[in-house]
Amino acid sequence: MDEHVVIALVLIAALGIGAQWLAWRVKLPAIILLIVAGVLAGPVAGWINPSEDLGDLLHPFIAVSVAIILFEGGLNLRLHEYRETGVDVKRLVTVGLVLTWGLGSISAHYIAGLSWAVALTLGAIIVVTGPTVIMPLLKQAKLKRRPAALLKWEGIINDPVGALLAVLVFEYFVSAGNEPFAVDVILTLALVLVAATAFGAGTGFGLGWLFRHGHVPEFLKSPVMLAAVLALYAVVNHFQSEAGLMAVTVAGIVLANQKLRSIEELRRFKEYITIFLVSCVFIILTANMELASLQELDWRGAAWLALVIFVIRPLAVYLATVGTGIDWRERLLISWIAPRGIVAAAVAGLFAPRLIDNGYADAAELLPLVFTLITATVVLHGLSIGFISRRLDLAAGKTDGLLIVGASPWSVGLAQVLQDLEIPTIVSDAGWNHLRAARMSGLRTHHGHILSERAEQTLEIHEISHLLAATNNEAYNALVCTRFAPELGSDKVFQLPYEEDDEEAGEMARTVRGKIVLEDKHTYDDLMQRHYAGWGFHQTHLTEDFGYQDFIAHAGPQAIPVALVTDKKRLGLFPLQETEDIGPGDVVISYQKQEDTDNTRDARRG
Repeated sequence: MDEHVVIALVLIAALGIGAQWLAWRVKLPAIILLIVAGVLAGPVAGWINPSEDLGDLLHPFIAVSVAIILFEGGLNLRLHEYRETGVDVKRLVTVGLVLTWGLGSISAHYIAGLSWAVALTLGAIIVVTGPTVIMPLLKQAKLKRRPAALLKWEGIINDPVGALLAVLVFEYFVSAGNEPFAVDVILTLALVLVAATAFGAGTGFGLGWLFRHGHVPEFLKSPVMLAAVLALYAVVNHFQSEAGLMAVTVAGIVLANQKLRSIEELRRFKEYITIFLVSCVFIILTANMELASLQELDWRGAAWLALVIFVIRPLAVYLATVGTGIDWRERLLISWIAPRGIVAAAVAGLFAPRLIDNGYADAAELLPLVFTLITATVVLHGLSIGFISRRLDLAAGKTDGLLIVGASPWSVGLAQVLQDLEIPTIVSDAGWNHLRAARMSGLRTHHGHILSERAEQTLEIHEISHLLAATNNEAYNALVCTRFAPELGSDKVFQLPYEEDDEEAGEMARTVRGKIVLEDKHTYDDLMQRHYAGWGFHQTHLTEDFGYQDFIAHAGPQAIPVALVTDKKRLGLFPLQETEDIGPGDVVISYQKQEDTDNTRDARRG
């Protein structure tokens, strides 16, 4: 028996992470492949049956996982983003939430034919637009800062609020019985809601105080944080079922906005855990479904689903944002994008059997309806967000751009060439005078320290895919690469080589620095010496008759290949892992002497 459980757990983890990896490779929303994998492994093939394999641990595991996921969502909320979109977000998470709940519940009762208890619970569940789905979609679409912030805040705030609303509805009908309006039950639930918020805020401030004053060593901060979240969830849940979801979300928001020096490491740790838990929970929930329940959905359920997606969501967003000054394009995008995710599925899976046990037989339709809604919204919204955002001019544009940190004559020259080739480029430097040449050239610039909080608030890098740290401070270059590696990818952050005589610095930074661009001998000082000796950047457009090897042969031994821009406007920095794919239509950007430039130009003409 124990061996069977171990095999089931390993299979769940393997399928979940495998689906995530495959989604990354084929550029599809991961939740689609997670649902497919779970259905195939569970109802179709019968490899796993979570109810039997996990037994009594099934529901506690799902509940704890959702709590951790919501805490991680709160940990990603920055108050400066809330200030940017405050009025709009407040209306979306208040007026919009009430409208979605009300219209969804009424339609579920009269169209889907559900009892009021089940309809009101379902209406509360569909309020949830989960961050576990919204975040990947925002990364995929590369939305501009404001619409991205609106969708992110709505998703993360509505997640616990919608879940708690479902809890309140469930508890009310269970506690009040047949009494139509139980004032004492309502007052009790309101008191629990306030207490959960207070507990969450207190835990967040407490963790921040412990971390800031050095009462927790660095290597224990993440474990202590995780243990505190689990304890908070358990304590609050002891007084009110699932009220711990609100508490842990508030704790995450409070902790995230205390300007802790180690907050990025904490976020990264929680993100890794969340990805793993989301993958496993979705496999479990889908594998635990019965195909017969999905087949029982009739035209009334289909009509309700269509109404929620195409009528209720747009109507609720429009009415909630009237008079807020929101741009019509942003309103249109937000009206369409509302994918449901892990929390909606988990809450439905949690309450459906309990409602059935309390005499509401039609609660058997709850889980199939929610999962069908999740699948439909993820597919429709996931596959259309990129196209719609581009047509509405709400996407960041080309996403294969370069952020250059350090404005030297060499780096500004590189930025000018990339701009000529239509590669988005931003030059950042803390010195205003250092940016003068870049500004005069019409380049996009950022004035300030790239690692500052202000840069995080104001610098839009949605169209940036690569970073080049090119200052004369080698340790600072390594620090910049370390900061941006989680966001851009460790293979997309580069820095100039170290000086040859600084062996100790090179060894120390080997695990934390970015990839070294160019060859090791071409340091900052070397490049500046070549600049003052008359070197410059040159573009070589490759053709069928003049390929990359021809360029190498005629450019001269001293020419330095710096970057490659493909015919599809994709950017690569040298040294490239593979040069065999370089072909006609690609452009090689090199740094070389004028006479070498003339030789290359003559060779191409010949």
